[in-house]
Amino acid sequence: MADPTTPVGVRALRENLSDYLRRAQQGASFVVMSRGEAVAELRAPERPALAQRQPGALKGRIVMAEDFDAWPDDLLDAFEGSDG
Repeated sequence: MADPTTPVGVRALRENLSDYLRRAQQGASFVVMSRGEAVAELRAPERPALAQRQPGALKGRIVMAEDFDAWPDDLLDAFEGSDG
């Protein structure tokens, strides 16, 4: 079950923003209220678990075209400044 959120007014949030950010980073969550209406929620972002890197996991799955570095003659001439 998610932690209950604490209501906080816009003025209080503005005056103590660094404190609310620190508390949110520690796991607290707040509903920002303006004139009795909820307008935003402040909480720490969800952090997905980092996947363990496996070297070679894509071996054989990535294919490079035989001519990946071949340039058409006219384009090569344009870059090299040849007159053709």
